[in-house]
Order: sequence, then C-alpha cells, then structure tokens
Amino acid sequence: MAEKNNSDLFYTCSLLEFIGRKQKLPRVSVADALGKEAVDRIYDYADVFHCEPIEKVAAEFIEEYNIPAGEFDNVADCRYLVPDYWTIGEVYERLIEDCFSNNMIKTGIWEIYHSWIDSHLSDYNTDFYYQPRDYIAACYKEGMIL
Repeated sequence: MAEKNNSDLFYTCSLLEFIGRKQKLPRVSVADALGKEAVDRIYDYADVFHCEPIEKVAAEFIEEYNIPAGEFDNVADCRYLVPDYWTIGEVYERLIEDCFSNNMIKTGIWEIYHSWIDSHLSDYNTDFYYQPRDYIAACYKEGMIL
C-alpha cells in the first residue's frame, strides 16, 4: 500500500507513544488532546522535529496543547520486558503503511489511533504488538484479533 519505512510516519507514531507514556494517557487520548491539525503538523514537519531530542519536542507539545496527566500506565502494568517507544512507534507505522495508501497516511494515523486496535497494541502483557506486520494488518482489516 504505502511507501515502506516512512520515517516521518515512524517519528509521528513514536512521538505519540512517547507523549502517551509521559502523560500516562491512552494513545487515542494523546491524539485527541493534540487534535487532527497538530497530528498532521507533526507528520508534515517530522524531519524538522526529529532534529531535537524527542523529550524536548514532547514537552513543547504537552505544554502548547495542555495535554493532561492521566492514570493509564501500560508501562508499569507490564509484567514482562517493556518495548521502547521507538519499537511501538514502528508497529503503528507499519500498520498504517500496510492499510493506507501514501495519499491517505494522515487519515490512516487518525483512524488507527481511533480504532479498536489501539488498546490491543498498548497491552504489553500480550504478544499482539510483536506479531508479524501482515498479521496485525489482517486483524485490523477484519476488525478483530484473528
């Protein structure tokens, strides 16, 4: 479908993951707090944002958009090795690439984070997030874990 290894998409998804962990929010809540326009801006300017430490970029977005702190802590709840935010960013990147064409990437970001699969990818106590990319994409397309 979309171009593989889209570094702007990878950065966007990793930043959403980083902010979610820092603010202890489900990733859909991070997307909602930012709004579609800001998520699109992150994607459009990812090549610029990635020149700064991700911690700094995240802090600026948290402050600018008043992203609240929550109580969703999938990192602390994980009973196993916690995947880092880059790893999870890559899972989201691949899923979006596999399910949306290049001209629909921004729509894909919004739709994936607002779909049923978001909570499953954030559950690090299952093996779902590290399944093969084609399996995760097939699950998304079917609307359930196969």
